[in-house]
Amino acid sequence: MNNIYDADLDEKSDPLRAEYTKNLGTLGLFVSFFFLAVAVSLGVATQIPLLTVFIVVGSLAGVLYSVPPFRLRQTVLKPLVNFSVGSVPVLIVASFFSVFSVQVWPLVFLIGITTAINSLWEDLADYASDLNNDAKTFLVVLGLRRGFFTTIVLGFCLVPLMVLIGVMFNLSLLYYAIFSLLVAFMSLRLIQNRTMLLGKEGDSTEQTLKLGKILAKDFVVLAIVQTTNIMLSGFLKYHAGFLF
Repeated sequence: MNNIYDADLDEKSDPLRAEYTKNLGTLGLFVSFFFLAVAVSLGVATQIPLLTVFIVVGSLAGVLYSVPPFRLRQTVLKPLVNFSVGSVPVLIVASFFSVFSVQVWPLVFLIGITTAINSLWEDLADYASDLNNDAKTFLVVLGLRRGFFTTIVLGFCLVPLMVLIGVMFNLSLLYYAIFSLLVAFMSLRLIQNRTMLLGKEGDSTEQTLKLGKILAKDFVVLAIVQTTNIMLSGFLKYHAGFLF
């Protein structure tokens, strides 16, 4: 759904995705409504009212994020809406298994915060198109350079949060080893580009935008790997006997 309404913006930041979305035409909307109906139907089929409620809440958040006239994707509220992208799926799983322990609620918050910060990294790649379309995202309001550094700082603020997840669920050393490699990789990327990062303001907006796109893609990959790391580490802890 978001890709459909972002097609014009993506022409600058992601031309291939924009072309694919536009080629879908009205079929794209039908596909979105189809999967929305399937998701709600599956929720109803479980006969767990709270699970269905969370599915509907997540769907409404998607509408507020993408669809005009709300279109919060183009406002400073974008990270707040993205908080639900990470937190609601955790609540859906917790509802399905009827598990709302003390550990679940901090996990909901931590994953939600992670997703919100991830959305700021995505804005690095979309900055030029957002600016040209008069969007009021966090980076546009704050300014490219200040927003750039703020996003980097917030990204490293995720480190103690991810460590806290490991402590909360008593995950193995493998979890910390993989996460440490991810942090080291991102740190090296920043060190490699330190000249561009620490250059004077206005030296090269084009280079800064290029670096923003590179780091945004890196962070998406890191987020996927870290999510897999959490899932795999949790599985190995609670179902280690499954492997033997």
